[in-house]
Amino acid sequence: MENIREVLKELMSKRQLDTKFQDLMTPVYEDADVLKFCEEHKNELSTDGVARSASKLYEYVQERDKYNRNEPTLMPGYQPILIVNNHMIEVSYQPSKKLLANEKQRAFNMRVKAVNMPKMIRRARFDDFFPDQDRQTALTAALNFIQAYEKDPHQFHKGLYLTGSFGVGKTYLLGAIANELATQGYESTLVHFPSFAVEMKNAIGENNLAEKLNLVKKAPILMLDDVGADAMSSWVRDEVLGVILEYRMQNELPTFFSSNFSMTQLETEHLQINQRGESEPLKAKRLMERIKFLATEVTMVGVNRRQK
Repeated sequence: MENIREVLKELMSKRQLDTKFQDLMTPVYEDADVLKFCEEHKNELSTDGVARSASKLYEYVQERDKYNRNEPTLMPGYQPILIVNNHMIEVSYQPSKKLLANEKQRAFNMRVKAVNMPKMIRRARFDDFFPDQDRQTALTAALNFIQAYEKDPHQFHKGLYLTGSFGVGKTYLLGAIANELATQGYESTLVHFPSFAVEMKNAIGENNLAEKLNLVKKAPILMLDDVGADAMSSWVRDEVLGVILEYRMQNELPTFFSSNFSMTQLETEHLQINQRGESEPLKAKRLMERIKFLATEVTMVGVNRRQK
């Protein structure tokens, strides 16, 4: 096709074009983006093709300007572009950078399922986990797990049993592990276990106990936070925690724990005594064998960072 500017000028000078149409199309045919596009694709276009594409060119300029002014558009979140199709000009819409970023963040958030967990879990990152001498072992163990899991996610990898006093960063480290795995496309489920136990009791009356339990026990990577924080009934111990641990051991699914109790303390001071005050050492030992199969104990010490 000949000179683009001349072609567009000729289209505007034709007598059959009424004044209103000229008023609408003059700024369109003089638009820098339109001129540039037509020039770049002039070998694919014809004068007739450009003339028949007037409505598309008008749509492009209108929608582009609305998009640039952050006004509502025909395709919210999408940016208009011009394309050539069968020697005609058409408008296509491609996702904006903002939309792509939002979708990426949404997909990331979907990979980290937090059940009754604090909001800071979403912000937890290794870069913000200060590896002082008392917490370096835990950080190294977490990084080693991620490296091994990313190398071969189909093999069984033992999780971590993070134990230590209040506020030393156990929950935060679990969140950092989950978020790092999410960046690589892996899903994790973090559960505040005392709150989950209450939900399980309520689920009996709501008739959805099995459904809620399955979502947790079958999670690709599970993190049980604050195990032992509240008194545990025999039913929660055996029919909730026990069922989760049994399923994950049998299926060799990565499982993490955090607790103020060491493994020994959890067995003898928490799991062994039922709500009636009776000692059930065999049941406690059975549960601890499964926890030890699933996770390696790592002790975290230090100051209470929640009070800083």
